[in-house]
Amino acid sequence: MSKQTLARTLLFMSGLVIGWPVGVSAQTLTQNSISTIAKSDPLIITGAIGTQNTFYHSSVGDGYRSPWANSLYANLNVSVYGISMPFAFYYSNDNSSFSYPHFSFHIDPNYKNWRGHFGRSTMSMSSYIMNMSFNGIGLEYNSSKMRFGAFYGELRNAINDDPTDPSARQPQYRRLGWGFKAGYGSSRSYIDLFLLRAYDQSSSVAPEWQQRIRPQDNVAIALRGGLGLTKWLSLRGNLSFSAFSSDKQAERIHSTELDRWDKVFSARYSSLMRIATDVSANLSLRNFNTSVIYRMVQPDYTTLGLYYTANNFQSLGINASTTLFKKIALMASFSGQEDNITRNQLYTTRGFVNNASASTQLSENLQLSAGYNGYRQVQSDGKAAVNDTTRINRRMNSLYVTPSYVIEGERMSNVISLTGSWTENKDLNRFATGQSDVKTLAMGLSHTLEVKPWEMSFTTALSHQQSDGYQTRYTSDVLSLGTGRAFLKDKSLNTSATLSLCYNDIRDQQKNLSIGAYLTAGYTLKKVHAFTMSASFNKYSDTNISDDRSNRGTTEITASLGYTYTFSLLHLAKKSKVKNEE
Repeated sequence: MSKQTLARTLLFMSGLVIGWPVGVSAQTLTQNSISTIAKSDPLIITGAIGTQNTFYHSSVGDGYRSPWANSLYANLNVSVYGISMPFAFYYSNDNSSFSYPHFSFHIDPNYKNWRGHFGRSTMSMSSYIMNMSFNGIGLEYNSSKMRFGAFYGELRNAINDDPTDPSARQPQYRRLGWGFKAGYGSSRSYIDLFLLRAYDQSSSVAPEWQQRIRPQDNVAIALRGGLGLTKWLSLRGNLSFSAFSSDKQAERIHSTELDRWDKVFSARYSSLMRIATDVSANLSLRNFNTSVIYRMVQPDYTTLGLYYTANNFQSLGINASTTLFKKIALMASFSGQEDNITRNQLYTTRGFVNNASASTQLSENLQLSAGYNGYRQVQSDGKAAVNDTTRINRRMNSLYVTPSYVIEGERMSNVISLTGSWTENKDLNRFATGQSDVKTLAMGLSHTLEVKPWEMSFTTALSHQQSDGYQTRYTSDVLSLGTGRAFLKDKSLNTSATLSLCYNDIRDQQKNLSIGAYLTAGYTLKKVHAFTMSASFNKYSDTNISDDRSNRGTTEITASLGYTYTFSLLHLAKKSKVKNEE
């Protein structure tokens, strides 16, 4: 390839990135790969372009879905001396939320024990202080025992729509943050320290919005540790402190102790200091494992590095697992949780979860698994006495069993599976009328037949569900048939078909029958052209006995065609490799 051709190609790539709504996500260099750069080709450019087009029709109109949905997508992967940078473009006329170009960039270079982060990235931190990505820079070091890392970037962007627009989005401040972590130890005995500093940028929201929402401020510190007392006993623990201000512009609190931390976090009258912690003891023997876990999160515990934080609760749980006779696997767990830790709520709610399961291989062909799940919720007094007529006191129990049988032959194989479950949800309040009580029985039977000479499989499934509630009963029966096969010598043509029949009955209210058919086909030509086709037909019919025959059913038809072309745009090989090929 000439230099002029290479220049034109790179110019085309630049125009692609600048001119299109592009989503860029580049991840570079696997572990120790920088040492192999000299062995990699200087430049490889590959990619794919495609389209997906869907037609939809309903006999009741297209009020909730467009009759035509068209999409166009393109992917371009640029590899420079082994560094891979993929680019992606996507457009759809059926995506109303895509109203502006989206651009994100991400590179993760690795060299031995070092990893860098550039662009939209994630870094492992304590689960009590941060679980979201950042758009910025970061650096990590991980060896067999020593580890540390740091980052700085944007945790979320600003939303600053026109305040006079009735359909304006909920405003939000631009949120910045930086963090640090350091740790030492093995997988059994270790200690780690985490720090997060996050704050909202006050100037990122228009003054008209600032009276509706207030900028927030936060600093959080977390410790994580583990201790292997013996080969079979270990301890684990997490502890986090979070200082959070719901309004960073509120009046400051001054004192000698607080002012010394002013450069990190300014205490204000909107600030709170809260704790989250957990501790566990783990026992691991040859055929038996168990652990006991205690967790507590104080009320109003908040950090700006978490999307959501459950707080104001404490819980205690235990789980165990074992194997009997080298054939039966048993597992069981129990946990209890309550809120209102500080006893400032009007009422206290407690929940108890317990479950058990067992699985075994009864024979070479027969496998069986069964289990139980239970939940209990009760409400008691807090700062106020609970009214007996409204007291929460509920119980939910469920049982399930799933046997399966396999018959393997030279020409055919059969897999037969049976499922059964029973669920009860009951209000135990002595004044309850039973209006929210529900009992459900569900059963299913499936059979898969594979005909090896035909290279074809057939699946039949039948299910039944019955739910009994307050003076009503709901029943559903579903039958489905499916098959699939690959054609041509190279198996480049793949097809599948499914037919289903569903009958629903709500006693003394409604009965309906629905029929559905679904067909798919995919064909690959010369390994670079991929064609896909799918079509579905659904018919919903009201089967109630009535003189009124109007609006007796609904028909829906969907058809979709897709095409993808994969290509290799440019490949500059190493000179030594070219000489060897010559």
